[in-house]
Parts: sequence; C-alpha cells; structure tokens
Amino acid sequence: MTVDPTSAIQYAHANYEEALTELQELVSIPSISTNPVHKEDMLKAARWLENKLTSLGFNAKVFKTEKHPIVFAEYHFSETAPTVLVYGHYDVQPPDPLDLWETGPFSPEIRGEHLFGRGASDMKGQIIASIKAIESLLKHDKLNINVKFMIEGEEEIGSPSLKKFLIENKELLAADVALNPDTGMISADTPTITLGLRGVAHFELRIYGPDRDLHSGMFGGVVHNPAQVLCDVLSGMHNEDGSVALPSFYDRVRKLSEDEKAELSRLPMNDNTYINQTGVPKLWGEPQFNAIERIGARPTLEINGIYSGYIGEGSKTIIPSYSMGKVSLRLVPDQDPEEVRHQIIEYLESTIPDTVTWEIKGPRGAPASIVDRNLPATIALKNALETVWGVPPVYKLEGGSVPVVASMEQILGIKSVLTGFGLPGDNIHSPNEKLHLPTWKNGIDTLIHFFINMTNIETE
Repeated sequence: MTVDPTSAIQYAHANYEEALTELQELVSIPSISTNPVHKEDMLKAARWLENKLTSLGFNAKVFKTEKHPIVFAEYHFSETAPTVLVYGHYDVQPPDPLDLWETGPFSPEIRGEHLFGRGASDMKGQIIASIKAIESLLKHDKLNINVKFMIEGEEEIGSPSLKKFLIENKELLAADVALNPDTGMISADTPTITLGLRGVAHFELRIYGPDRDLHSGMFGGVVHNPAQVLCDVLSGMHNEDGSVALPSFYDRVRKLSEDEKAELSRLPMNDNTYINQTGVPKLWGEPQFNAIERIGARPTLEINGIYSGYIGEGSKTIIPSYSMGKVSLRLVPDQDPEEVRHQIIEYLESTIPDTVTWEIKGPRGAPASIVDRNLPATIALKNALETVWGVPPVYKLEGGSVPVVASMEQILGIKSVLTGFGLPGDNIHSPNEKLHLPTWKNGIDTLIHFFINMTNIETE
C-alpha cells in the first residue's frame, strides 16, 4: 500500500502554531513526580493527555497506580495491520535551583528558536510531536496502522509502577514494535538513531557516628568523623585512571567490536564537543577509550549528592553525627544490576571501618538495552529521518538509561526503535531547559513519514 504523505505534512505545517500552543499548555503543568506536593498536578497532566487523545478518536483511559497514573490510548485500524506502541513519560525533574532560571520553569516562553520550560525537551515535546504526527495523518485518513500510547508518570523516579502494569496488561499492550522518542539527536543537522542504552543502578549510603553533633575541639581526634569516612569511601570507588574500583565490576562488560568502533567513529563529535557542551577545562576518564566510547559503551559510577554537618553561611565547628551520599552507576551489556548490587555491598563491607555504623538504601537498577539495526521498524525510521533531513542518520550508543526498553522486551516481547528530537544543549534536568523548535518541527514531519513507512512492514 502506497500512502502519499503530502496532505498530512501540509496539515502539520498549517497547524504548527496550534501544536506549539498545546505543548506550552502541557509544559505549564508542574508534573514533578518526585514531590508529593504535585500529586494533583500529575493527575492533571495525565487527564490532559487522555482528553487530547480522546479528541483524536483514540480509546483513552487513565490507569491508577500506587504512585502516579499511566495514560493508555488505542486507535484500531485493522486486525491485519501492524501495531506500534508509542512510549512516553509526562513527569519531569524538579526545577531547582529556581534562582538560575531566566523565566519561570512552568511559564513556558519562546525566545528566538527555543521554547524554554521544564519538560519542553524531556519529554513533553517528544510526546506532542508524536501526537501531532498522528493527528496530521488521521485528519486525512492516512493512518493505516494500529497505534497505542502508553505514557507514564514515574520515569524520572525509576518507573516503580511500570513493571507491574506491563505484567498485568500484556494483552492490552500487545504490539509489533515500540516507538520510544526519549533519546535525542547529536546536533540539529544530524538525524540520529540510538542503538544502545546503558542500564542504571543507584543507591543512597548513610554513615552514622556519634549520637549527636559534637564540638570539634573537644572530640576531634578521638571520634571518627562520618563526613571523612563518607569521603574516603566514595573516593575509593574509583581508580586513578577513572575506572570503577568495585570488585569484579568489569567481568561481564562487553567489548566493542571493530564494526561498532567504526560506526561510533562516524559521529561528528570529539573531546572538544563535550568540553564546549559542559564548560569544563578538560575531560576525564579511562584514557584507553575516547569520549564517545566512554559515554556509550563503558560503565561508570557517579556521585550525585553529598550531605553532612553544617552547610550554611560562616562556620560551625562540629563533628557531624551522620553523612549521606547518593551514587548512581551506568551499566552496559551484559552487566546484571543484581550482580552489581552484590559488588557494591561487598565493597562497602570491606571498606567502611568499625568506628562508624552504616546503612544503604537500594541499589535499585535496570539492565542495558540493545536495539536491532536491521529491525524493519528501525529501517522505517532510518528512511523517515533521511527523507526529512536529506542525509542518512547516524547511529549512537546512548549514555543515559531508559529502563522501559528492557522491560518491554522482557515482559511484552516487544523490541523498540529509539529516537527523539532533543539536542545535547537542551539543559534537560538543569535550569533553563529548552527545546529547539525547528528541530522539533522536523521531528513531527519525521514521525509522519515513520508511521506511513510502517504500513507495509511484515508482522508475525
């Protein structure tokens, strides 16, 4: 079946301002999943999506979970047509520190070619791009496949309710492939497909010393300072060359093949790219791997936060009663999060002295994911990106983690195709998050072509 995309593309372009208005409406909802204060805002965002998809003719429903609701919607074309399950998340990271925002994080504002606001890029912009592509096809009777949406509200807190939802709704979620637009492009003129995602594990470590804060002059030198212990323990998690010092940590790390190295070398990025993006004077890490390889194909361990004692203005000369550190690890194939948990515990048991006590929350984690470059849906996406951008896409290994990809393959038997239209400089998870609107507009066109290209793929 040959479908001409022209009228759908024209509709998308004619209604671009409406799409932008709807994106601003969704961004203005402070759907911060980690903060219980925003429970009603989470429901408001879910209802907004339910109403929008219902207005397009989808059978849409909000499913309650123990934390935040999941939006499911379905458009049925025919029993024999392919089915695409579109994944998304409507929750966002906290906007703190607020004083670094030039405009309100939930008062979206267009400045130049960008829309500024928390969630504009990650990933409300990607959700709206998917919905507007579907709308453009439906308005001209050109959506000749079945489409389902599953949009969760807990991705930014580790998706604690998602696994149960997948297990309990296998039939409802049945599809031939999943489209996940939660990754991104490496630049505005370089269309990108993600072939791999790192897994993740994260934990919180607390070190306890005296039963109260102590005077450092009276007790310094006889009471082991929990802050010092924490610093020693966290510092010891890395070797001098930047590698992770946990026992047996690299035993299962998959080595890059020569073909994989060659594909990564095609990416128009180098050390200076990351220096310019981050503002650091020099990069750091395992010297035998280049920056692209370290980000996409090597496991890492990062200290995300440290707290102990007095951190206000001036000085307060104490030995704090406790210290706390938050740590995350990015995992690669074929590392097992459960094995990594044991490696963390083994390290802590052998390292923390008996002058303090300690406890650990977690680790929780999810494995890495690999995407099949020859999957028909991946080819459909490749062709769509090339049609819109005029150049073939590049393939990258993503440093971040999207645990739902592995979960859908393990539980539902569904493989994913991964893309997105956010850019490295979008400041996701940081103040002044923004979305590059010309790239986003091209993204809507790309998804129109993708859904059309999916019309003729073979299904099992």
